[in-house]
Amino acid sequence: MIDEVHVSNIALIEDATLVPSPRLTVLTGETGAGKTALLSAFKLLMGERADASMVREGAASASVEGRIFDGPHDVEGCVVERTLGAGGRSRVRIDGKIASVGELAAQVAPHVDLCGQHEHQRLLDASSHVAMVDAWAGEAVSQALAAYRAAFQETAQAERELERVRDAARAQGSRVEEARFAVERIDEVDPQPGELEQLEELLPRAEHAEALAQTAHEAQEALSGEGGALDPLNAAIADLARMGAVDGKLSEFADTLAGAAITLEDAASDLRRYRDSVDFDPAELERMHERMSQLKGLLRQFGPTMDDVVRRREEAGELLSLVDDGAARIAAAERTRAACEERLLEAARMLRKRRGEAGPRFCREVVKQMARLEMGRAELVWDARHLPRERWSESGPDACELLYRSGPGLTPRPLKRIASGGELSRVMLACKVVLGEADGVDTLVFDEVDAGVGGAVARSLAAVLADLARTHQVIVVTHVAQVAVVADEHYIVEKDDSDTPVTRLEQVSGDARVSEIARMLSGDASDASLAHARQMLEEAGTL
Repeated sequence: MIDEVHVSNIALIEDATLVPSPRLTVLTGETGAGKTALLSAFKLLMGERADASMVREGAASASVEGRIFDGPHDVEGCVVERTLGAGGRSRVRIDGKIASVGELAAQVAPHVDLCGQHEHQRLLDASSHVAMVDAWAGEAVSQALAAYRAAFQETAQAERELERVRDAARAQGSRVEEARFAVERIDEVDPQPGELEQLEELLPRAEHAEALAQTAHEAQEALSGEGGALDPLNAAIADLARMGAVDGKLSEFADTLAGAAITLEDAASDLRRYRDSVDFDPAELERMHERMSQLKGLLRQFGPTMDDVVRRREEAGELLSLVDDGAARIAAAERTRAACEERLLEAARMLRKRRGEAGPRFCREVVKQMARLEMGRAELVWDARHLPRERWSESGPDACELLYRSGPGLTPRPLKRIASGGELSRVMLACKVVLGEADGVDTLVFDEVDAGVGGAVARSLAAVLADLARTHQVIVVTHVAQVAVVADEHYIVEKDDSDTPVTRLEQVSGDARVSEIARMLSGDASDASLAHARQMLEEAGTL
């Protein structure tokens, strides 16, 4: 839902702000006043392609800002801004942060339908028709569609598995030989988990065992051997302790050195134990070297890591298993695929049934609304064509489309080939009224919906728009007074006659709104037209 839009330097608009009602807002004004520029601003806000010609002449850049709420329960919303330089460069910010045009489109476009020119009509995209009917049908179709999609994905997975098994079973020549060699080579070495890391830690110690033991022995002798450091240290401690009776300070030194002596004695004991633990075994060292060589050989062939070696063994083993037991595996995969296909066919049958019930009912409801819009005997027809199995998709097993027939005896045809812009907008309006709250779009902007209507049709159009505004935010560009009087908010788009024309947007109410309705009725502000305008607004309850 659009809370507010601010437009700067787009076409003839210098500065304008639109704060639409949550329900129905109309934009009125003379032809050529600049209403198209406002629609261009909406397109920019929705992430559509920008054109430097949109920038007001003489301005360095144009911008459009909007505050968008995601439904009626959103209390924070987001603020989006798009700036277009005169050179054509476009910049986007979402909640003050730099963003891409794609991110802008993803943020805004799903909430707004721009219903007017053909290129903005979602109704022209046949792929949107089935989604529209599914949304309207609710749980009856959604459950069948969910079951179909689950079966479709399951069948696709079973088909991929069958192809994988067949490919593996067909594998011959070098692939099989390579796999067999890998299995034999890796199994021959039989690497154990953590073995390489353990060898990398132990091998350097085994290689230098004699030097390590000799170094530990010499260090131990230097500490506690004959003439080692502990003998003079203990003598010094005894002398200091004896003279401590004369000067207590020497007793403190004696205590400190006694602690050091204990540390040295512990170190000497540890060095002795380390020396005794070092075992120089030439045979074990040779075995470790040979084992390291074998593991390094595996890394060179199948590495660079031992995890890669293990993975290669698993892949090669699986390939050989598939080749050796191919027929049984293929048969099992075919049975699985056949069972999945059977479930998919049943799910497709149920989905067809549910859509076959919902589609025509949706069309009948839309035709009722089209009749309110005085669209003659025009009809909307549900068309569902069975697709070949290979063309089924996650959306369903049929090509579904809403077709338009302007009279009972005529052939239904795609909307894009039949309806005018005004007819399309009115068909879209009728569809949106029927969809109601099932429609995922919050805001609808209509441009050509009143093209070529008047009198009773105009009154019916106003009533339908008012109904639609109960479930959507509706913004309508209109030239029809009957539509304008039922709006909750009314804006006038005006252009001055200066040398550099400027389009202004003004919210009107009270007498100013009465005057605008009078202008729409008769082109002047005579007493009769003013009285008629006031009466219409009072009857609509919007004055």
